[in-house]
Amino acid sequence: MLVNDDLNHHIRQVLDELGITAAILARNPIPFHPEPAQLVVAETGTDGSEYLLIPEAARAWAAMKESAREDGIVIELVSAFRNIERQADIIRAKLAKNMPIETILTLSAPPGYSEHHSGRAIDINTPGCEATEEPFEHTDAFRWLSLHASRFGFTLSYPRGNKLGFIYEPWHWCYQPGSARSEA
Repeated sequence: MLVNDDLNHHIRQVLDELGITAAILARNPIPFHPEPAQLVVAETGTDGSEYLLIPEAARAWAAMKESAREDGIVIELVSAFRNIERQADIIRAKLAKNMPIETILTLSAPPGYSEHHSGRAIDINTPGCEATEEPFEHTDAFRWLSLHASRFGFTLSYPRGNKLGFIYEPWHWCYQPGSARSEA
């Protein structure tokens, strides 16, 4: 893992390479998300992919998934922690399709600014639904999350019309330490 000064320099290099200037970042200031010191495997996908989260978020995810299961709802991780390079690769792929950087930045956060870097963000899906697509909002899983996720400390990061300018992402939830609430 890079030391803070090296990490900051590396992020600046990656942003420059992607054409994400300080002026672009200033137009819609989003928070920087440093990578955590500790990550644990929160879940292993059927394909063997390991989904990493900070320990507290991993425990909250496990409790939320079990509670959903008890209510007859199946929720699965399709994405969790992403490092700077993985985020850059996502943007590079969109640039390779000739997508303008301004459009890309409504779909994906710049490297260093993705909630996924924090080890607290998760993308959730349910069987029978295409992953990371808006129709997820019409599933029983999304309805369940909307009612219960806050009990476990998870909030929907990008609702419709969010102030950060990202597209609506009903699948993207972020763990907020200390925000879990008991059910009334």
